[in-house]
Amino acid sequence: MNKKLYVGNLSYATTEDALHALFADVGPVVSATIITDRDTGRSKGFGFVEMETAEAAQEAIKRLNNMQFMERPISVSEARPPRERSFDGGGGGGRRGGDRGGFDRGGDRGFGNRGGDRGDRGGRGGDRGGRSRY
Repeated sequence: MNKKLYVGNLSYATTEDALHALFADVGPVVSATIITDRDTGRSKGFGFVEMETAEAAQEAIKRLNNMQFMERPISVSEARPPRERSFDGGGGGGRRGGDRGGFDRGGDRGFGNRGGDRGDRGGRGGDRGGRSRY
């Protein structure tokens, strides 16, 4: 059964071939992947190596964890399963609740009352007074 390992603190110059070769000295490697930034294509400094057997994976952890590789002490551990991502509306973006002011929603759009309902923002509301810019 294949066993996936997390490899951290990699030099940004590390290639997938170099990573594959390092782990192949320990046991049979199924795959070696360097994680890159999707916008720049630059390495993020970590990757994953999939070993052919659980025994080879344990040996790789024992022999390679904290080893100097390309002038950096790499960390090798069992990869955790990926987090389940939920797409139920959580996360950034969107508008906050409440009316943020602007034109009076029920009346004349362009003159007069510019304050509108200020919602939960604690503003003045009502007519702003002063000179109209229209």
